[in-house]
Amino acid sequence: MSHPAPYPVRLADEITRQLGQLADHLSQLPPPQAAQVIARVLDPDTGVLGGVTHLVTTGSVFAKDQAERGALPAEVWLALGRASNELHDITLDLDEHQDTLKHVGTQPATTVAKPPAPAALVVRRRR
Repeated sequence: MSHPAPYPVRLADEITRQLGQLADHLSQLPPPQAAQVIARVLDPDTGVLGGVTHLVTTGSVFAKDQAERGALPAEVWLALGRASNELHDITLDLDEHQDTLKHVGTQPATTVAKPPAPAALVVRRRR
């Protein structure tokens, strides 16, 4: 007889499933609602991205302790630490766009008289 997964494992599975559902819904929302959802997801304090960053940071602390005990290779801790730092930097980069997303999310879809001019896209590479 197999044992059921412990609650935290089931919780992680459920969150993953719900994130997939949210992505599916997002792709079908009108622009103002999609902007609202994105703004909430990217909120550094209460959003999904902030939560995932906190989770990875917590995982890094766990991995450090386990690496110091010899239970995990140091590379696992270093990789989680790097991921935590990168997510934190990404969160900071995206935070500067919160007001814009919130503003777009409060605009009625029918008030646009003419479509906005397309913006030039710039790709930044981080090293």
